[in-house]
Amino acid sequence: MNQFRQYFFVFLLVATVAPSRFMIAEAQTAATVGKNQLQQQIQDRAQKLDELNKQIEAVNNNLQQVQEQGSSLKKEVSTIDSSIKQLNLNINADQIQNQKLSLEVQSLSYDLRDISSSIADKKKAIAVLFQELQKSDRDNLLIILLRNDNLSAGITEAQSLDDLRSQLGTDIDNLRNLSTEYQNKLQQGADKKDQIALHQENLQNRKAIVQEQQQSKQALLAATKDKESAYQSQLTELQQQQSNISDEISKIEDQLRSQFNESVLPIKRHGVLAWPVKMKIDGGVGLVTQHFGEKSYLYRGKPHNGLDIGVPLGTPAYAADDGVVVAVDNNDVTSRRKYQYGKYVLIRHPNELATLYGHLSRQVVRVGQTVKRGELIGYSGSTGYATGPHLHLGLYWSPI
Repeated sequence: MNQFRQYFFVFLLVATVAPSRFMIAEAQTAATVGKNQLQQQIQDRAQKLDELNKQIEAVNNNLQQVQEQGSSLKKEVSTIDSSIKQLNLNINADQIQNQKLSLEVQSLSYDLRDISSSIADKKKAIAVLFQELQKSDRDNLLIILLRNDNLSAGITEAQSLDDLRSQLGTDIDNLRNLSTEYQNKLQQGADKKDQIALHQENLQNRKAIVQEQQQSKQALLAATKDKESAYQSQLTELQQQQSNISDEISKIEDQLRSQFNESVLPIKRHGVLAWPVKMKIDGGVGLVTQHFGEKSYLYRGKPHNGLDIGVPLGTPAYAADDGVVVAVDNNDVTSRRKYQYGKYVLIRHPNELATLYGHLSRQVVRVGQTVKRGELIGYSGSTGYATGPHLHLGLYWSPI
């Protein structure tokens, strides 16, 4: 009897996990397209994405070759043109990726419908077994043996009851597994919808970045009157101004270092900060083009005060840890008078550290906003004093 009550309790527990009307309706909307057709369409989109990724990689390789050339008007115009081409390819990739994700959501709705049907069938089967057991389970083994004409018939009846109990247990386990699978499919659908929203946001922001790049090219040609001599003259002036700014920053950083107490730092371990770029479709994890402390001619032989991550223009940048945005600013005066970090975001973290994300093409957070590790904060670029698209990651002590 106790075993019967246990089965009954588990049956009631699992039976409460029922598909929502919304998800059932969503599953029914996919009925107009066969699941096999959906899978074929998903494969077609995946193939197109592979082709686009190859084109994006080719453009990026060409862009890197351009970056290795000396500073010139032709180089800067070529860099802008290549960046615009790469951004347009990424925009196309975002569109196709969203089509693929939408098809996958439809495919999941088929799965949800099938699982829902299996859950309903399994519940009916459990109800039948439950009724059969309810009729006989109150009798103990002695009563079963006594009411039969012979011992063999009694044992057969008792074995049948044991088989019913075993089947009931198996069916309840299967029902529980189906319910878990249903919830997992629901979560997969929710995750894919979140990805669709992210790609849509990337698409809109990248379109805006393309427009800004086109305007920057027009401003460059207008300011130099398409003459190399004028460009070099402006570049020399800009480098001198940048040098003065770097001297001021170095003084401030030296002062901060003199007051720094290393004991307040988090214990050295893996994962203190997350990598700020990810996903190949969004531009890849990037390559470190300049390490912290590395000396460069760009800084007149002074040590570099951050980590430069080479990624294509418009690559999403993410918060390295939980924190509060304390600055969203732009050092550039105009599209031609570009200084230091250009567009940047500064985030203060609870562990007395702050991270700075520089040379952004676009910021998507505001001062005072609380962000989570891995949350989108902006897009890589070449604003400020930069020779090409990349993300500058700086780390500072920031007592709360």
